[in-house]
Amino acid sequence: MLWLFVVLAVSVAVSLLRGGKLSNIAEIYARGWWLLFVGLGMQTAANFISTDQREVAVWLVLLSYIPLLAVVALNQRLPGMWIAGIGILMNFTVIALNNGMPVLPEAFELAGGDPERMMLDAKHVVLDSESRLPFLADIIPMPGSVISLGDVLLAVGLGVFVEDQLHQPLRLFRHRVQGLPGSAAERDEP
Repeated sequence: MLWLFVVLAVSVAVSLLRGGKLSNIAEIYARGWWLLFVGLGMQTAANFISTDQREVAVWLVLLSYIPLLAVVALNQRLPGMWIAGIGILMNFTVIALNNGMPVLPEAFELAGGDPERMMLDAKHVVLDSESRLPFLADIIPMPGSVISLGDVLLAVGLGVFVEDQLHQPLRLFRHRVQGLPGSAAERDEP
């Protein structure tokens, strides 16, 4: 998950270099944003489930995609959201078809791990010849972790969203409250 924070930090840096305003971070608004914490909380909880309860962990991960997709659906018109949604759907699909996220041992080794001692948690499985949609599995080595194509699209979508939000013009009304045009100039004449 560290790689996702790196992507967001790079998005902020790129936006600032292109004239974005750091003050806009406080103004970032997405409908149903709190659902992100529900989905990520469910995925975090799945990490603490023992491997003998694999089915519970996999179902918890699969169910966690419902609130994440709800955020995407609620904000589909915002830049980057549909890209993030495709990434989420790709991860959901490969996990559902394989009863866990397949991980390529060679990619794990390239990421700095020992494939002989690869400890998979309850929501990950080894990528083998029986795995379905292997191109959607965790096959991309990163320093310290292995990610999937869905993770890449999720990161790109979130990066586009953050970069766009930092380029928004100064908002006169917080929380997107709409004013009526000319309402400040209207007066009742006696």
